[in-house]
Amino acid sequence: MPNLSLSRQRGLLLLTALLLILLAWVQVRAGERGLVVRTFTVDDMPLRFMVAEEATAVPGILVAHGFAGSQQLMFGYGTVLAQAGYGVMLWDFDGHGANPWPLDRQGDALQRNVAAAYDLLIAQPEIDGERIALLGHSMGSGAVMTAAIEQPDQYQAVVAVSPTGAEVTPTLPPNLHLQAGEWEANFVANARDLLERAGGEQGDLADGQGRSFLLVPRAEHITILFSTLSHSAALDWFNETFYAQNDGGPRTEDGEGASVLGPSSSVQPDRRMVWYGLHLLGWLLLVTAVSPLLANPIPPQPGRLRGLWYGLGLLLAPFLAALLLALLGRMLELSTMGGLLVGGALGLWFWLFGLIWLVAGFRPRWPQGKELLWGLLLFALLWIAFGAMAQLTWLPWWLGPERLLRWPLLAVACLPWGLAAGLVQQGATPWSRFYWWFGQSSLIIMGLVAAIALTPALGFIMLTLPVIPVVLGLMTVMGGAIDRPWAYALGNALFFGWVITAVFPLA
Repeated sequence: MPNLSLSRQRGLLLLTALLLILLAWVQVRAGERGLVVRTFTVDDMPLRFMVAEEATAVPGILVAHGFAGSQQLMFGYGTVLAQAGYGVMLWDFDGHGANPWPLDRQGDALQRNVAAAYDLLIAQPEIDGERIALLGHSMGSGAVMTAAIEQPDQYQAVVAVSPTGAEVTPTLPPNLHLQAGEWEANFVANARDLLERAGGEQGDLADGQGRSFLLVPRAEHITILFSTLSHSAALDWFNETFYAQNDGGPRTEDGEGASVLGPSSSVQPDRRMVWYGLHLLGWLLLVTAVSPLLANPIPPQPGRLRGLWYGLGLLLAPFLAALLLALLGRMLELSTMGGLLVGGALGLWFWLFGLIWLVAGFRPRWPQGKELLWGLLLFALLWIAFGAMAQLTWLPWWLGPERLLRWPLLAVACLPWGLAAGLVQQGATPWSRFYWWFGQSSLIIMGLVAAIALTPALGFIMLTLPVIPVVLGLMTVMGGAIDRPWAYALGNALFFGWVITAVFPLA
């Protein structure tokens, strides 16, 4: 029977957890203080407008996210620019976030979305429609550069973060500022090429031909979105465009032709992910504190193979899954499998990985009804801990009908992996769970790198790899508190399937 009482130490741990969760929510909500926020839906495309209270006749900025991103990922730029005196419009491109339309990568969907956001932005009463600029990340950078090239009379400046491609010239788009993170070499190369084709560094923005490039230290494709230096440089560029002034520090050179602007005193660091991390920590502490009320482990089934076979299966499964995925790619279109761009192929890889690992010595019994109920409880805990605040910080967590239809299939694909992981960790000590988490994280990352090498069309998965140890750690701690293999499998499969469904664009 589970322990129905908590020690004094666990009670204090529970109180600490609740205080951390409350603090995180208060701080995240405080980020919009002093702003007017409006939400819209235009032809099923969700949009969000942000502007300072009592603002009048201010310049407007369109802020576009990248592939597999959403307006939530761009909130940092949105709040910085809005608090500095700009009106900002964010949105979800087709196939992304809460936008239910599949992304047509061969058509003009991105430009259509930008045009709709522009029309709505200039219709806002606070906006001076003669002063409009754009900012975009990755895929969104290509969209905003192209929009400004095709409609130069509508836009006065462009900031392209982690830029992809566009037909830039020495005169178009107007006032182009490029940024790339130090740890995203391909995008740094893209930015330098764009700068060269755009005519090189030009400091005078009065004639619309300003050009600059910022190399953001210690940043890669995702962390650059939360960089104070990136936010500050974008604000400075728009200030120089619209007000002919530089609110930042002096401009220097990094030795490779990249301009470095000192941070603006008006830019506050974007702490959303810090508070999100504390929110996750609070939930981990909460589950740890109440684990005596949850844990009622079923004794391991006698006679099953252990140790060496489990480790050998885990060692081989990621690479065999990568090879099988590549072979299936000769017969199937992996990039759009399951109605998700790349996400369906990722689910297939986890299905292959889990099946291979499961057959390497495991002899699971059929689940009992109570275990399935515990699995649903585990899913609920993971769903709230990971996703409730993600909706306000970086990930659109609520799934629309189009995505919900795809979720069960991805959850089923993750079930064999979840069952193998639950069986191998059943009754394990905290240190043993740590070793299994580290081993799984490392081998899953290596297996996915191998899958990308064999199937280059899945290359976007590379950008998601840093998140996998965090998600797996959360699954390990919360699943370990319940410590029932089938509950571990069901709860984690439902949760991980939800994550894949939420992140990847609709095909």
